Amino acid sequence: MSTRTNTGTGTAAPPAPGTAPAHRSTIAGGVGELTVRPVDPDRDTPLLHRWLTHPKSAYWLQQDATAADVEREYRAIARSPHTDAWLGHHRGEPAFLVERYDPRELELKGLYPPQPGDVGMHFLVAPTDAPVHGFTLAVITTVMELLFSDPDTARVVVEPDVGNKAVHRLNEAVGFRIERRISKPEKDAYLSTCTREQFQAARGVSR
Repeated sequence: MSTRTNTGTGTAAPPAPGTAPAHRSTIAGGVGELTVRPVDPDRDTPLLHRWLTHPKSAYWLQQDATAADVEREYRAIARSPHTDAWLGHHRGEPAFLVERYDPRELELKGLYPPQPGDVGMHFLVAPTDAPVHGFTLAVITTVMELLFSDPDTARVVVEPDVGNKAVHRLNEAVGFRIERRISKPEKDAYLSTCTREQFQAARGVSR
């Protein structure tokens, strides 16, 4: 499966993939409160199925997935020691999805030389016909804050489809740099990385 406005500081740092925290919140300037909780396959499958199969989510490559497929995927994520998933809310309503993974074991295994502290990430903003200006930027900023709140995370690694220009622009806005083009079984992607320092510089935060 396969993004900034100024945001506030979150609370507890997330533990290693596979042990997602129960709750995480941040305030996104000009957008409102964003809260994050672990995905619950029993409760969230119908919603995630609608999001993932929507035409606007084509880059997630789940257009033909059934609800059973989605439930199976997120149950597997919940069991895995190498990945976890969160459902993000905006003003109490479901609004985005976040996945974190260990790139040494999943998605990028064997495709690049991992560094200590690397963490992989996917995110999806819920498809809507009434987008809020600055919202997607606020979401990716919140996601990056969530990942970097873990002191063991040194760098975030992503692999967006080469054709996903909107995500490339958002990634650049929060500090990502394209390393190179890579070929995955399902797509050609731009391997892109963002260190803690790059993220802070993109946000104008002094160290």
